[in-house]
Formats: sequence, structure tokens, C-alpha cells
Amino acid sequence: MRKTMKRGILILGACGQIGTELTQALRKRFGNERVVASDIRKGSGQLLNDGPFEIVDAMDYASIEDVVFRYNVDTVYLMAAMLSAVAEKFPEKAWNLNMNSLFNVLNLAKEGKITRVFWPSSIAVFGPSTPSIDTPQVTVMEPTTVYGISKQTGERWCEYYNKRFGVDVRSIRYPGLISHTTEPGGGTTDYAVEIYHRALKHGNYRCFLNGGTTLPMMFMTDAIRATIGIMDADPDNITIRSSYNLAGISFDPEEITASIQKHIPDFEISYEPDFRQEIADTWPQSIDDSTAQKDWGWKNKFSLDDITQVMLKNLKPRYEE
Repeated sequence: MRKTMKRGILILGACGQIGTELTQALRKRFGNERVVASDIRKGSGQLLNDGPFEIVDAMDYASIEDVVFRYNVDTVYLMAAMLSAVAEKFPEKAWNLNMNSLFNVLNLAKEGKITRVFWPSSIAVFGPSTPSIDTPQVTVMEPTTVYGISKQTGERWCEYYNKRFGVDVRSIRYPGLISHTTEPGGGTTDYAVEIYHRALKHGNYRCFLNGGTTLPMMFMTDAIRATIGIMDADPDNITIRSSYNLAGISFDPEEITASIQKHIPDFEISYEPDFRQEIADTWPQSIDDSTAQKDWGWKNKFSLDDITQVMLKNLKPRYEE
């Protein structure tokens, strides 16, 4: 009797900030050969050596379809995107990448060539008219950035494809993400990654946001756990097919500075806001994610001091060489 090959998992945009760690987590869980990493460029040695890697343009339907068939892919994580700060410089490119890649994956699912889709949204879907404290799951969304507009539109298409065609698409609205594994990817919340590098390398940091700019943030370990958690959930428990609110912790540059100074007392910060301040001013300060907690058991684990301890511990060897 012919042995049936286990269905594969494809990550589009595996070389990005989230994709790198998501690929590693999925390979650890399901086995290296079942998880196909892909990006428009070659990945790191680890992504290339630990399992299959394919060069794939997320805007090329045929390229994605080819990998889906060759690796018997069942589930696609679409992590390819142009983030907020970079998207403001290249609005048409950002729109084309963020939207066309989503249509490609949704249409593969619509045609029955894959079964499940994960697509990340963002707090960028919110705008200045959105309640900024404990932003509810269902609320006013009037984004003012290219990135936010594309994500809000994507949410509507995800819900439409689920209701109209039965596509099992799942999504969460990521807050700002902090990781020591990959470099910042062009987002407005990237200061919360850069600050740890500069603290260790220079002992000071010039921040592109004002000191009192409070934003929702999350450690990457929690974000990966949430991503896998929603995909593990029984489809009957997924009541939101646009995108779930996801909360971690909220803090401002002054608070993260104080946390770092517990380990590096002489660390200093100065402020020189740029165009990213205007973006941050339109985003929420805190998020209500009670729906995610109720539907699929989500709960954040890492505090700010937890994040600081892990970031400094893992980044320190880079600056001692």
C-alpha cells in the first residue's frame, strides 16, 4: 500500500522578522521536512540548512501554486508584507505586495488547493478616531497609513472569503513586536528593538518617538505562541474571521529606558521624533483582547522586565566580541 505523505506547511516571507522565528517553531513541532520556508531572496544558513527552502515571489500565483503541489502543502502562513514606515515611502509597491499576495493565497484556498490560511493584520488598522484605551474588538477603524489601509482591506477580504467561499482563514492583529533573533523590519515600533542594541553597543539611544508615546507591544515568543495557538484552535471556536485583537503589554520609551537602566545604570536616551511619530499618534495605547482569550485561550506571558532581561542576555555576546 502506498504511504500517504504528510501534508506540508508553507511560510511565505520566512526571512522576515516574524517569519524566521515562526519557521523555526513550526519545524521544531512538526519536523523540518514538513515546513517549507520561502522568500523572494535566500534566507539565513539556518533556514536553508534545517529544511526545505524555496525562492518564491508572494505576488506570483503560479510560483506559490508550484510549491504547494510539489510539497503537498495544506497550510500557508502569509508573512510577506511591507511594514508601516517603509510603506509610507513606497505606497504603491506596499499596496501591491500586501494585497496581491493575500489574494493569491485566498484564491488557492478557494480553489481547494490548500485547506488553511494564516494572515497577519496589525494595530495599524486603527486610526485617530479609534478609542485609544482598551481598543475593543469591533470599533471604528479609519487608518491613516498605507500599511493600515492595506491591512484593514485585507481583513474585509478574509472575512468575505470565509463567508462566501468557506475559506478557513485565521488572523490576529499584531501589536509592536520585540525580538533578538532578527533585525528590525521597517516598522514604527522598531525603536523597542533598536534601543536594546544601542544600549549595549553605545550606552545611549536617540529615539524617533517622543518619550511618552505609549503603544501596545509584545515579545516575539508570545507572538509566535499566539500564531500557532489560533491555528490549533477548533474552527468552530473561531468567531472572528477578519482579525482578532491581540494584546501583550503597553509601555512608552521612558518606561523601557527605566527597565534597561536596572541592568545598565548609565544608559541614556534622547528624543528626536521623525515622521514615525505621526504614525504612532494614530495608534491605540492599549488593546482589549478578551475575545481571543474567550475563543481560543490566548494569554500573554512576558512582562516588560522579562523582555528586557531576555533581550540583553541574548544580544550581549554580539557586542563583547
